[in-house]
Amino acid sequence: MKDGGWEKRTHYCGTLRTSDVGREVVLNGWVQTRRDHGGVIFLDLRDISGLVQVVCNPEVSPEAHAAARQVRSEYVLSCRGVVRARPEDSVNPRLPTGEVEVMAEKVTVINSSLTPPFEIEPGSGVEETLRLRYRYLDLRRPDMQEALLLRSRVTQEVRNFLISRNFLEIETPILTKSTPEGARDFVAPSRLQPGKFYALPQSPQLFKQLLMVAGFDRYFQIARCFRDEDLRADRQPEFTQIDLEMSFVEPEDVMSLMDEMFAHLFRSVLGVELPVPFPRLTWREAMERYGTDRPDRRWGMEMQDYSRLFRETEFKVFRSALEKGGRVRGFKVAGMRSPARRELDGLVDEARRLGAGGLVWMVRDGEGLKSPAAKFLSLPETEGVVRAAGLEEGEVLLLAAGGEELNAVLSGLRSYCAQRYAPRPDERFSFTWVTDFPLFEWDEEERRYKSNHHPFTAPSAGCLEYLEERPLEATSDSYDLVLNGVELGGGSIRIHDPELQRRVFGILGLSEEEAAEKFGFLLEAFRYGPPPHGGIAFGLDRLVMIMAGRESIREVIAFPKTQSGSDPLTGAPDVVYPEQLRELRLRPI
Repeated sequence: MKDGGWEKRTHYCGTLRTSDVGREVVLNGWVQTRRDHGGVIFLDLRDISGLVQVVCNPEVSPEAHAAARQVRSEYVLSCRGVVRARPEDSVNPRLPTGEVEVMAEKVTVINSSLTPPFEIEPGSGVEETLRLRYRYLDLRRPDMQEALLLRSRVTQEVRNFLISRNFLEIETPILTKSTPEGARDFVAPSRLQPGKFYALPQSPQLFKQLLMVAGFDRYFQIARCFRDEDLRADRQPEFTQIDLEMSFVEPEDVMSLMDEMFAHLFRSVLGVELPVPFPRLTWREAMERYGTDRPDRRWGMEMQDYSRLFRETEFKVFRSALEKGGRVRGFKVAGMRSPARRELDGLVDEARRLGAGGLVWMVRDGEGLKSPAAKFLSLPETEGVVRAAGLEEGEVLLLAAGGEELNAVLSGLRSYCAQRYAPRPDERFSFTWVTDFPLFEWDEEERRYKSNHHPFTAPSAGCLEYLEERPLEATSDSYDLVLNGVELGGGSIRIHDPELQRRVFGILGLSEEEAAEKFGFLLEAFRYGPPPHGGIAFGLDRLVMIMAGRESIREVIAFPKTQSGSDPLTGAPDVVYPEQLRELRLRPI
């Protein structure tokens, strides 16, 4: 017996089965529902393991029945009673505990509850801001608890796997130095050094490289990261990464080990066998076939280049684009056959919304094509399109003409068609490695080259000789892992040669003085014998979101922020007291 009269539980609510019939048990939990059936009161009592029905019969225990008459939803109870089999006509096959119930001998109200602002049940359709305002109630819902239990199992299995492969779990600082390249930093003012600021880490990148210099060989961390960027369904200002680094490795070593890790993770947590090794595409292949470096390969609908078929065409839209050095590209729509004109017009509207000047649809109609462009096409062009696309009767081909801007349009259009027309894919989870990304990209606004990943990414060996002359042609020893069209994470082999690092900084427009100011502590460490090393980081929130079948990472984070970066529960961000600002030598706005 505890202070206040409640008894400590002997069993969890959701664990009772027919094997427990006849056993006296003590349960602690919350009231999900209360039903009064003409004298006998039924309580559904819930805890983290599930719920079970508790029967309060005045003929068995008048005291328990009297206590049950006072309770309401979300009251906290302690119940002692005997497990019995439910009558055959009241068995609930939807519940794991549906064959049993507990006949109450004693019911103790530990705490009462106000009427909740929404029902504590799955899929209640409550507006998200209200859910976040009362997140502690929202988290009582079984579907939210399932998501966080899944998250806990995922992190546990990741740890188990990496530790079994000789990785060391090492924490890195949260208060650190602001460095360029990437999103905006969150900064924290220093009271002891007025006018100076710490930055919260966007990732542990520099510290994990220092750990390789220090000789720790294999590091990992379930790392908290912070980025001050615009939010969406798969972004939060604070998020969690599975972060790791390895010494004396090449890209193949990192990718093959991660294949093993995810195969272990999905087998252990979901009972799903993943085929390994995961398929691999170069960045160029991914852009050519899918128009994106985050391809969801489950839907098929690979893009093709039809430019050669229209070199002599009379169709002005295609001819004009080809004369300007553009191309004609497109894909066959899976699952769409003999569509209505309004559906085809909808595809044109969607293409324009995505930024296209237009879209040409073609439908196989007997031996020819039905299309707004059909009357401008020669017979060889028509036959060539049908043959190249493998069009069957009623199938639809979508074509667009232009330059590299077509990638975003066709990729977006492919996703649009996949969601509306393509048959459900056989694969539930589709992993793809994308490799050999461009090392640099050109920033037109700033008129300079920028790192596509970060400035410590190693160039591919084959492009070292022309690095300065043709930087946009240089590729890197980098790799991203994509799951169902979502980038789970990325990594690379790092530069460990100081001379090569100076060359890369030079292309980025960083003088030795600027490099020393921004990355001095790392560059100095690299003067003391850095090993070849590389690593990768995965978004834990995104991974769990996909494994749980949710649409937003907010559904798998215990206390997330809204899309405006605010926390309705605590009221953060908020103003601070003037005294705090004075201590930090800051003036209020």
